[in-house]
Amino acid sequence: MFHGSIVALVTPMAETGEIDYPAVDRLIDFHLAHGTDGLVIGGTTGESACLTDDEFLALLDRAIQRVAGRIPVIAGTGCPATKKTIAKTRLAEAKGANAALVVTPYYNRPEQAGLVAHYQAIHDATGIPLIIYNVPGRTGVDLLPESTAILAELPNMVAIKEANSQSGRINELLELVADKMTVLSGDDSSACRSMLEGAQGVVSVVANVVPASIHALCEAACSSQAGPAKLLDDSLRSLYDALALETNPQPVKWALHEMGLTADGIRLPLLPLAAEHRRTLLRILSELKLLDRNE
Repeated sequence: MFHGSIVALVTPMAETGEIDYPAVDRLIDFHLAHGTDGLVIGGTTGESACLTDDEFLALLDRAIQRVAGRIPVIAGTGCPATKKTIAKTRLAEAKGANAALVVTPYYNRPEQAGLVAHYQAIHDATGIPLIIYNVPGRTGVDLLPESTAILAELPNMVAIKEANSQSGRINELLELVADKMTVLSGDDSSACRSMLEGAQGVVSVVANVVPASIHALCEAACSSQAGPAKLLDDSLRSLYDALALETNPQPVKWALHEMGLTADGIRLPLLPLAAEHRRTLLRILSELKLLDRNE
């Protein structure tokens, strides 16, 4: 169920910071029309840390209703505290999400034994499929492959989104857990390489802007078509770089605004993309012909 191009969907907002629910519908329709294989609602790119519980549930309910079973809807439920993560994961399960994406507990920075115990407790307290999300650059803690291998023995621990892009990490994970859980890339810039090595897809920020291209990249790379996959990947390299000019999701939200898909709202402490970076991003969007059409 969890494979291919899974978009880490932005949460569209008005300039006031209020959620723009009609724009949520537009974005979901955009992805359904262009081959996206799954949606993450309320993840890092969706500004999860700045959403209230009521907003998170409203977004999740809206997405589930709009998608109507056509692709999986994955709820971002990870919190620093285990008890709070369990509560949020139960809410997502009750709403009908297909899975919960659970980021490693940020700020607390537990040791490996604590990380394993955290996920074990969530697994034992819920019945929804769980996807581990390891992103050391955001959380300050790295779930090691050996710890993932322990968690892969749990029946509802179905996948890992691995955003540690260091060379060899995906291969090490695949060797340890490929027969027990799905391995997904969590880093656009190295996703092609990861999929050619055996990962089964990517949870992507860039897919917000070019869903058809990321879907095609996943199709090629996951079927070991290295030549076409690398050509596609090379064609998107400038976009990968542009969407990393500032902290995610600042650049991607500005890109969607320029493409006419959303307003330019974002919540403090993040700010709209700085003026000097807007020029760079606009140039790349123009080169890719993304300003005159929705891919």
